[in-house]
Amino acid sequence: MPIQNKENLKEKEPYKAELLAPAASLEVCKVAVFAGADAIYMGGQKYSARAFAKSSLSEEDELLEAIHFCHLYKKKIYMTLNTLFKEGERKELFSYMDPYYEAGLDGVIIQDLGIGKMLAEAYPDLPLHASTQMTVHTKEAVGLMETLGMERVVLSRECSLEDISDIAKASPLELEVFIHGSMCYSYSGACFMSSLLGGRSGNRGRCAGTCRLCYSSKGKKGNYLSMKDMFTLDLLKELLEAGAYSLKIEGRMKSALYTGTVVSIYRKYLDLALQGRSYQVSEEDKALLKEVYDRG
Repeated sequence: MPIQNKENLKEKEPYKAELLAPAASLEVCKVAVFAGADAIYMGGQKYSARAFAKSSLSEEDELLEAIHFCHLYKKKIYMTLNTLFKEGERKELFSYMDPYYEAGLDGVIIQDLGIGKMLAEAYPDLPLHASTQMTVHTKEAVGLMETLGMERVVLSRECSLEDISDIAKASPLELEVFIHGSMCYSYSGACFMSSLLGGRSGNRGRCAGTCRLCYSSKGKKGNYLSMKDMFTLDLLKELLEAGAYSLKIEGRMKSALYTGTVVSIYRKYLDLALQGRSYQVSEEDKALLKEVYDRG
């Protein structure tokens, strides 16, 4: 994969950030934009890590409409292509991607390095983002992503503020971090539980969420593997200071109500953090987030 010109990499400025929202449909895309998202990430009909997302972006024209809509409001839109590809699927990659590239897609989130090489050669000006499915969580791994032509890395959810800070100091790449939503019991891109127990591979976008089920241990039943959701409203300023650029809300299988509510609340407090102002999250906003809670 050719190394992209570092001059194309965006300079990271202090207290500058992107609020990145998920979209399962054109409707959710619009809701997220109007709620205050700076950018949208979503998948098409194929090769997405959320194969079961209830997407109304089922037709190429609707996906193209989402791209045009975001650009109309000066927002960016990234496409998820973050699964491992089978050998035979490579043949249709370009016919699948051409319409979105020509429409001005702002970036592609990938997991498969072979697909990344093909995209970089065919669309040299299309930014490539290393998916969280690539399990990147060290400065050495981020350095490798830089040599492979990535412009952005989606860090593993397991990274601490200290980890993010160390990585940001060592790399010019944009760092994308999750700030709200579901947590995986395992490492992203390295969990085989769904595949082993249900025959549905998380690396092919078909995770069955087996860690959410009830299990028995020593005669007692419980949701022992089901993680609590991520919540970082209180840590936005610290994330910015650590060097995070794109602040990502999880949930490409979530409703428009959920997405709109979460985006609007994070927008409010992120604006305060970007201004360097101190704030305290209100109990009303915490209650709203609990009220719209949705596993998707």
